[in-house]
Amino acid sequence: MRLVDSCGWLHVFKGTALADTYRSILQEAESETLVPTIVLYEVAKVLERDMGETVTMECVLRMQQEKLIDLSDALALEASSTSLAHGLAIADAIVYAIARQHEATLYTSDADLKGLPGVHFITLPLGK
Repeated sequence: MRLVDSCGWLHVFKGTALADTYRSILQEAESETLVPTIVLYEVAKVLERDMGETVTMECVLRMQQEKLIDLSDALALEASSTSLAHGLAIADAIVYAIARQHEATLYTSDADLKGLPGVHFITLPLGK
């Protein structure tokens, strides 16, 4: 199981240098992709602001094909503990708590999550 956070989805739909890397992660057939609703919110907000409604709707429809995870009371409490334990902002804590609860690998380029157990941190190779 995998969870691609907001920055990963944004790389794909903005066509950045990491788009192909994240696209290949999302296309791996043997693993289910989790999409926390807070990730859906963050991605839609940024894409609508930066890319317009058409790209936003394309991305939202793609994300809705995956397993959406709502924020429950239990997850909210777990995220608050996670935030305190690792010094994470609210969205990062929620995403990380969901990944841990589902035993999913969290793919990200968000430096705030780098080095945490279960996080696969993605950067550009040197020289690119």
